[in-house]
Amino acid sequence: MMMASLTRLRDGAARLRRCESGVALVEFAFSMPIILGMGMYGLEVTNYAMTHMQVSQIALGLADNASRIGQDSALSLTQFRESDVNDTFEAAKKQAGKMDITTHGRIILSSLERNADGGQWIHWQRCIGLRQYDSSYGVEGDGATGTSLPGMGPATERITAPDKNAVMFVEISYDYQPLISDTLIGKPKIRYTAAFIVRDERDLSKIYNPAPEATKATCNKYTT
Repeated sequence: MMMASLTRLRDGAARLRRCESGVALVEFAFSMPIILGMGMYGLEVTNYAMTHMQVSQIALGLADNASRIGQDSALSLTQFRESDVNDTFEAAKKQAGKMDITTHGRIILSSLERNADGGQWIHWQRCIGLRQYDSSYGVEGDGATGTSLPGMGPATERITAPDKNAVMFVEISYDYQPLISDTLIGKPKIRYTAAFIVRDERDLSKIYNPAPEATKATCNKYTT
């Protein structure tokens, strides 16, 4: 009886050694974390690239809208109002959608003009967003006199305003919000600029604010 049991045990062990039915499952178990990690990384990188494109498009759209908007009048030049600024910001927020760009970023709109000395001048500046990012190229009032301000934008792509006109210059800084986890690519800051020359004959003397007055989106406020 004992000999028969030992024989069956040896036969069973031999069959077990020859069995390969679980090899694929073991290989899958080892490779699954790698495949899953690569898939998540690919999704995160794709989302990061799409966010870059979206922020770029928002900057372009805002600068374009700011260059066109204003109150037309047959008796005077087009007046640019505080409500127009707020409308362009609201359009940018709508375009951003679920990105919630004013919670995780900062939008700066500047009017770049030419001063009486022929130099570049940041006549006014408006901001929206909770992130405390300042303009990289100057603040309201810079270049009011003289020719010390070279313009706005990177040195290799400097933007300057023509005589008797203005450039709407937009800067957006946005803290990337990971799709899966910030351990994959972190939370880098995405930054884009855009500029459009004002399209109409605009009154450049100031931003108007007729009654009922609109809230000024000044750059010393951090709001959404």
